[in-house]
Amino acid sequence: MVLKSEDGVVPDDLSPEEQKELETIRRRKQELLQDIQRLKDEIAEVTSEIENLGQSEERKTMQRNKQMAVGRKKFNMDPKKGIRFLIDSGLLKNTSDDIARFLYKGEGLNKTAIGDYLGERDELNLSVLQSFVALHEFSDLNLVQALRQFLWSFRLPGEAQKIDRMMEAFARRYCGCNPGVFQSTDTCYVLSFAVIMLNTSLHNPNVKDKPSVQRFTSMNRGINDGGDLPDDLLRNLYESIKNEPFKIPRTTGTT
Repeated sequence: MVLKSEDGVVPDDLSPEEQKELETIRRRKQELLQDIQRLKDEIAEVTSEIENLGQSEERKTMQRNKQMAVGRKKFNMDPKKGIRFLIDSGLLKNTSDDIARFLYKGEGLNKTAIGDYLGERDELNLSVLQSFVALHEFSDLNLVQALRQFLWSFRLPGEAQKIDRMMEAFARRYCGCNPGVFQSTDTCYVLSFAVIMLNTSLHNPNVKDKPSVQRFTSMNRGINDGGDLPDDLLRNLYESIKNEPFKIPRTTGTT
C-alpha cells in the first residue's frame, strides 16, 4: 500500500515516526521555497528602486547641465543677468568666492564678458574681482610671467576705469605673493601698465617707432617710491616682452 501526501508519494514501509518526520521535512521545504520567493520579490523591488533612482539622478544631472549651458549663454550676452540666473537656479552660491571660481574656470564663457564683469565697480563685482585675483598664484614669478597668467584668464575691457581697478587688484596680489620685490603696490601698478604699453608698442604693426631697452629703462626711472628699479630687472622684462608678446585669449573656451 502507498500513502499520498501533499508533496507526493509516501512509502508505506515507513514507520509512523518516519512518515511524520518526512512530512515535517517536506513542510519545511515548502516554507523555505516560500521564503526564497519572498527574497526574490524583495530583491527585484529594491533593484527597481535603484534603477529608478539612477534614472532620476541622471535626469537631474541633465537638467542641471542644460540650465548651466543657458546660464553661460546669458552671461556671455549680459554678465550680470547671467550670474543672477545661475544664482536663482541654485547653480551658483551668492558669494564672491563661488562666482570668482566660476569665472576663473571660465568653461564656455566669453573672455571679454569676464573682463567686463570683473571691471564693474558695484560692491559685489569688486568683491568678486578680489576673490578672482586671489585664485592666481604669482609666487616666485617675475612681473611679466605673472601678467601673462593674469591676462590669459580674461580679456582686458576697453574702459580705462575698469582696467585701472583690475590692475590695482593685480598689483596688490603680486606684491602680496612676492614681498620685497617692489617698494609699494603703486610701483608694481605703474610698471605693469608700462609693460602692457611696451607689449603694444613692440608688437603692434601700426606702431612704427619701436622703443629700445634704453628708452624703456629711462621711462621707468624713479617709479620705485622715488628710487630706481634695478636695470637688470627692467632689461629682463623688456627682453621677455620683445621675445614673446602677450597671448590674447580666445573669446570663448577654457583657459
